[in-house]
Amino acid sequence: MIVVIDYGMGNLASVVNAIMRFTKDVLISAKPGDIIKADKLILPGVGAFGHALREIDARGQRASILKFVASGRPFLGICLGMHLLFTNSCEGGKHAGFGVVKGDVLPFSPAPGFKVPHMGWNTVSGPALNECPLFKGISDNVYMYFVHSYYAVPDDKKLSLGVTDYNGDFCSVIQKDNIYAVQFHPEKSQGPGLKVIENFVRL
Repeated sequence: MIVVIDYGMGNLASVVNAIMRFTKDVLISAKPGDIIKADKLILPGVGAFGHALREIDARGQRASILKFVASGRPFLGICLGMHLLFTNSCEGGKHAGFGVVKGDVLPFSPAPGFKVPHMGWNTVSGPALNECPLFKGISDNVYMYFVHSYYAVPDDKKLSLGVTDYNGDFCSVIQKDNIYAVQFHPEKSQGPGLKVIENFVRL
């Protein structure tokens, strides 16, 4: 069973609709018990880092998420769900994240010709991208759909398998053992994004 975590934020229906193209064995749940029993777990997200943490903690989900991650089963974080894995975020003040991936979540700096939030189609590339199982059968410099004002910076640069250029490169794909995370929204990225979802389902 693939469980999509409901913590009151995120494109749950869009994510589930994408998954259901490849399997019907999917459940949206806010229950810590369902989270820990999942075969695969997805943490989606749209919104602010601090608010998301408060909602997760109010539902008692944090311990189950961390226990699941430690179990070695496949985990996918999407957009804000990627940010929450990191040590700290400065979005709306300083907040401590899950600390599963060491590093920080930082804001884009406004610059001429570069709007914040970063919104729309942009490429994902990297010499190590084809090493990531989520990108099996996907070409380098593939276009994916982004909506975000902050980006994650892992301390260990080897974890950053894919980068995207928006007034400079930022990390858009990470993998750490069983943990996968993407800055873009695969559920909104048409064919290539659906292939990412399919690859996760097939893990």
